[in-house]
Amino acid sequence: MPSFSLAALFQRSRRGRLLQENLTAYAFLAPAGILIFLFGIFPVAFAFFVSLHRWRRFPDAYIGLQNYEKALGNLGYILFFWLALGGLIAAAAASRRLLRALQQTEYKKGALAMLAGGAGGYVALLAIDWFFKLVPAIMLIPRQVRGQNTSLPLFMEKLGESFSQPAVQAAGALLPGALLALALLLWLSLWRFRSGGSAALVSYSAVATVMLIASLFLLQLTITETEAALAEARASGEALPIWSQLVFISGGIALIGIAYRIFQRGIRALDNRRFALMLLGGLALAVGGYLLMAEAPAALAAADDDLLHGFWVTLMYAAGTVPVQLAIGLLLAYLLFQPIRYRGFFRMVYFIPYITPFVATSIVFRIIFDAGRSAPANRLLAIAGIAPQRWILERNSIGELLGLPDFLAGPALALVVIMIYSTWTYIGYDAVIFLAGLGNIPGELYEAARIDGANGWRIFRHITLPLLSPTVFFLSLVAIIGTFQAFTQIWILRTGAVGSKVNTASVYIFDELQNSNRYGYASSMAFVLFALILLMTIFQNRVLGRRVFYG
Repeated sequence: MPSFSLAALFQRSRRGRLLQENLTAYAFLAPAGILIFLFGIFPVAFAFFVSLHRWRRFPDAYIGLQNYEKALGNLGYILFFWLALGGLIAAAAASRRLLRALQQTEYKKGALAMLAGGAGGYVALLAIDWFFKLVPAIMLIPRQVRGQNTSLPLFMEKLGESFSQPAVQAAGALLPGALLALALLLWLSLWRFRSGGSAALVSYSAVATVMLIASLFLLQLTITETEAALAEARASGEALPIWSQLVFISGGIALIGIAYRIFQRGIRALDNRRFALMLLGGLALAVGGYLLMAEAPAALAAADDDLLHGFWVTLMYAAGTVPVQLAIGLLLAYLLFQPIRYRGFFRMVYFIPYITPFVATSIVFRIIFDAGRSAPANRLLAIAGIAPQRWILERNSIGELLGLPDFLAGPALALVVIMIYSTWTYIGYDAVIFLAGLGNIPGELYEAARIDGANGWRIFRHITLPLLSPTVFFLSLVAIIGTFQAFTQIWILRTGAVGSKVNTASVYIFDELQNSNRYGYASSMAFVLFALILLMTIFQNRVLGRRVFYG
């Protein structure tokens, strides 16, 4: 009697073999998808969910955008409006790609692919919505049974009460529809599709569905919260020109964007008159946009001053570390690339600070830049005849110590010490990456340039730098993201004497989370920081990425 196996059953028909191949492919992709969801998508979504609630260790009442209004003032409503608008634009772009792909696919198969993608996006959003409505109910169970008999029957009773809450029931009522949509998606994707074009249609349709629904939700949330804030202001007799600020600031952003596009076209113009006219027109639009954005300070009038100061400290920290560490790393890489002795030893020495634990090297820097006269840094200053400094205990900025005007004050001396530490830590990493980039430049280009009479500077300026532009772009992108996320070295090197002078946005968010236990407020600020990093990354890709020379 022949033995029966599931694999043999799959191999009997062409569709069975196709189903087996698709299941195997999804099984291989599942671990990566789970990791991306758990460590990428889920933390961001959960932070946003927590930020919409009053949350102190345990979930409390839903408060909408109040945390964002407290952190950013009226600018919070404006930013969410633009976030929703950006989502609608992304949905439109995905729909455009979907239509282009649909024109190159059979109508029936394309319609099935669109249906599968839409069902998949709907199922994903429904599952996330149901999960986040269930999480607060489950998290309240320990508080409900605290001080009582924590036996399993009582715990199950409290769990049943949590599942019976209206919010969870409302989400659970949609579960059958979600399961049917998921079954349709699996049937279509595993059984019907046999080409890559169908997979592209599914992905485009899913992205368009998710972006459209999420953007409409954000837009509805923003309008609802704005109207509630306006009604509250009218009831208290206060003027709250949120909509006027929204119109003026949005108009200013739009004018500056148009001015940037005009500048780009003007630079590419061949006619001198057209070049001059477009530059003048772009300048006029940029000035007009700046004038319209003069409403921004009024929108930020009620914002959290500590948070704004944290963003300002973060900008100073990024501006003081990224250009310096890239320049020194490039210089070291260029020197170590030359045919000198012990190159391997010097490369290892410069890379050691990057692989050494931050805690150990930060403590060493605290000893070097101590406020005492016997500190190594003050001893070096004494040799040069300079009075000892307080270094990590100094709240005053370099400009204040030198008697410069306020607008030239710059960062506090304690923050400068942290900048020096960060630069020292990362120049070895930058040098190693630059060395890899230098090794990819063909030597024939240098030989041809020397034959033509080019000196060392011209070779570096016209050959090395252009061919290193992908490396410079990568390192600058990673460095800027790293400075906005920097925490460990700042947390260890800061002292109570300097207060908020060295508190970047990430440190201030952690303070709110650890000391104040305001999880909702800290999550809203973390989401704002995430949005700012994302916008800066997109800006760098759009502006600097186009100037990268890939050969």
